[in-house]
Amino acid sequence: MLGILKNRIYRHLFAAQVIALLGTGLMTVALGLLAYDLAGADAGAVLGTALAIKMIAYVGVAPVAQALADRMPRRSLMVALDLIRAAVALCLPFVTEIWQVYLLIFVLQAASAGFTPTFQATIPDILPEEEDYTKALSLSRLAYDLESLISPMLAAALLTAISFHSLFAGTVVGFLASVALVVSVTLPISTPGPRRRIWDRTTRGLRLYLATPRLRGLLAINLAVAAAGAMVIVNTVVIVKAGFGLGEAEVAWALAAFGGGSMLAAFALPALLDRIADRPVMVAGAGVL
Repeated sequence: MLGILKNRIYRHLFAAQVIALLGTGLMTVALGLLAYDLAGADAGAVLGTALAIKMIAYVGVAPVAQALADRMPRRSLMVALDLIRAAVALCLPFVTEIWQVYLLIFVLQAASAGFTPTFQATIPDILPEEEDYTKALSLSRLAYDLESLISPMLAAALLTAISFHSLFAGTVVGFLASVALVVSVTLPISTPGPRRRIWDRTTRGLRLYLATPRLRGLLAINLAVAAAGAMVIVNTVVIVKAGFGLGEAEVAWALAAFGGGSMLAAFALPALLDRIADRPVMVAGAGVL
């Protein structure tokens, strides 16, 4: 799987993704602590609203961004979106009102919703072989899973020496490093696909998803996973700080435990699926959540 990193363009883009993910992970920890600083025991409501805003931004922006990705210079678009995300992260330590958090989160997530499909649409042009493309998707998924473990651990270590406001600086550095790595490569000219109207391209994925019975079942399982993940993101800081009276570093360690559990499950699943069919495992997992 790591053999595809010999491709210089993909290696730089993958490094940009990993560094930006680490910065985003630091911001996730810092944002929870900021919400608690502003709202106290009501931080869960603040984070819940912020999470809803994030989903609205993703649902509204991502399909449109994916439809437009073939019509705009991808490198310029990714650089612009990274700079927007860096600017938002730079503003977050200075907010004094909850509505300011909501506004900045919407801008940040709208930029992220545009960046992700643009990045993913670039990979087939860099790695045209199907086997290499599959490996790239697996490596990208691994990066997301590792981030959920490494970022909170890094945040916990940093919080022993700095305040949570300084974690946002790590996010800014991550996005700027991502910009530098994207600028350092020349992306191949994308191969234009069939010409479709923007509305058709925007809604095509959703229509295909809902028209496939197996994918509709997967959607229900994903809803269960999302509900459990939202519980962790929204309430961890309140449970740790207000419920147990612990500090900022303990919040980060609690989030790291969540990421560690996800990684352990990922490592254990292949052996489990050799003995048990996929569907019972997925249904049981959704039931446990």
